[in-house]
Amino acid sequence: MLMEGSIPGFGRRILALAYEFLLLLGVWFIAAFLFHLVFRDTSAEYFRPLFQFYLLCIGGIYFIWFWTHGGQTLAMQTWKLRLVSENGGKVTMQQAMVRYLMAVIGISFLGFGLLWALFNRDRQFLHDKLAGTRIIRLS
Repeated sequence: MLMEGSIPGFGRRILALAYEFLLLLGVWFIAAFLFHLVFRDTSAEYFRPLFQFYLLCIGGIYFIWFWTHGGQTLAMQTWKLRLVSENGGKVTMQQAMVRYLMAVIGISFLGFGLLWALFNRDRQFLHDKLAGTRIIRLS
């Protein structure tokens, strides 16, 4: 039996990430609907980058709020995972923002930030290492 606070396996974290993506698609769908109600002219030149930035911000709000309020998103609750700071305490707003931005960058580069965990001795994602956080498995 795994003890509380143990490091979850790479596969478990990737499956939780896949589930997270499905939940985020639902959040983005609602956010996109609201955006399109406000900006009706989708053929405008500024529309696409503004829309992409808006969705990036919506994703950030979603993750940062959950990480700083209990350390678990809905997918993390399902997979019994929690985000904590390196010392095991609560994640600060600054750590959550750094983790989100670094995760976006790391995943954008062909998943390099995720693959980092396969070679890191602590099995951390790169964005966790940079933000001073870690994912633990709850019993």
